[in-house]
Amino acid sequence: MHAYLWTKSAHLLFVMAWVAAAFYLPRILINLVEAGPERAVQERLWLMGRRLYRFGHVMFGFAVVAGLALWLHFGVSGGWLHAKLALVALLLAHYIVGGRWLRRHAQGGPLPSTRALRWFNEVPVFGLLVVIWLVLAKPF
Repeated sequence: MHAYLWTKSAHLLFVMAWVAAAFYLPRILINLVEAGPERAVQERLWLMGRRLYRFGHVMFGFAVVAGLALWLHFGVSGGWLHAKLALVALLLAHYIVGGRWLRRHAQGGPLPSTRALRWFNEVPVFGLLVVIWLVLAKPF
C-alpha cells in the first residue's frame, strides 16, 4: 500500500505540472498576438513558450510512466479509466496544437485571433473537470 500511495502521489504531481503547462501555453500565444511587432518581447515570449512546451512534454511522460505503474502493477481498472484516457488524449492533442502554433509563429506564420486563442485557452479547463470527476466518482 505504501508504494501505491507514493506512485499515485508522483502521478498526481506530474499531472498537475503538465496541466499547468497546458493552461499557460495558450496564454503565451495570446501574449504573442498582443505584443505586436516588438521583436524583443516576441523573442522572450517565444523562448518562454518553447521552454514551457518542452517542460510540459517531460512532465506528461513522467505522468504516463507513473500511470502505467498504477495500471499494470497495482491493477487500477474500470470503464471510467478508458473514458479518462480518451479525454487525456484529447487534452494532449490540444497541447500539441498549441505547440505547433508556437513553432509556426516562430517561423513567421500567423496565429489565430486573440478571441479564438482565448476560447482555445478555456478548453482544457472543462476537459480537466471531467477527468477529475471520472477519477473521483468512477461512475462505470
